[in-house]
Amino acid sequence: MLGNALIGLREGLEASLVVAILVAFLVKTDRRSELPRVWIGVGIAVLVSIGVTLGLTLAQQALTFEAQETLGGTLSIVAVGFVTWMIFWMRSHGRTLSKEIEGKLDSAISMGPLAVVVVAALAVGREGLETAVFFFAAAQAAGETTGPLIGFLIGIAIAIALAYLIYRGALRINLGKFFTVTGFLLVFVAAGILAYGVHDLQEAGILPGLTTLAFDVSAAVPPDSWYGTLLKGVFNFSPQTTVLEAVVWVLYVAVVLTLFLRPARRPATSRNAPTAA
Repeated sequence: MLGNALIGLREGLEASLVVAILVAFLVKTDRRSELPRVWIGVGIAVLVSIGVTLGLTLAQQALTFEAQETLGGTLSIVAVGFVTWMIFWMRSHGRTLSKEIEGKLDSAISMGPLAVVVVAALAVGREGLETAVFFFAAAQAAGETTGPLIGFLIGIAIAIALAYLIYRGALRINLGKFFTVTGFLLVFVAAGILAYGVHDLQEAGILPGLTTLAFDVSAAVPPDSWYGTLLKGVFNFSPQTTVLEAVVWVLYVAVVLTLFLRPARRPATSRNAPTAA
């Protein structure tokens, strides 16, 4: 649940901040008449995300066991791709996010009402679709939907509250540090999702090594114990881990965490640039 709440918080805050930026820009530029179109776009994005989640769930229930494992494993890997892209995208675009969104909305207003709806829907829809895939992958890993759903809803609710407080000026958060800390934690969450996706593909017979274990700590970490449940819920840790699962987990964490913690390059200044008088 904690891992799902973290993803919900991260995705929810991104989406909520996007909405806050859109609303603040319209209020600041005295274009409140465009607000209903923004909310229509946001509503469309939410409905599409819910529809994708329901569609994936219904499709999965109609499949054979091997097909279910194949779908679950594939979507888990897709979810990891989304998480990884999200982590690095926010790291590089976080500072200019507000200007980019305001620029797109300003152009959309000049194009007409439909363009405003589309911009709002696309701006929020990306996070919504990512969340839908995350939720499906998390539900597959947990074997049930209640826990992941509660975790996501808690994270999203906190995110909406934080974004509202930021919009009203009642709360100031260093978003750079926030996304750095959550990005660091999400690397390990994503590694667990990736390992689980590999396990699904092994059970489907697509990948080999289902019976070749790297370790078995079931006696020390019973799956039904509170700490076993905690590790499973946060990091998708399995007491019985295959060699292939362990290898992809270690490789993912080693590569992604190294790139994430690497200092961001600053644009070089020209030696011949004029100096201020």
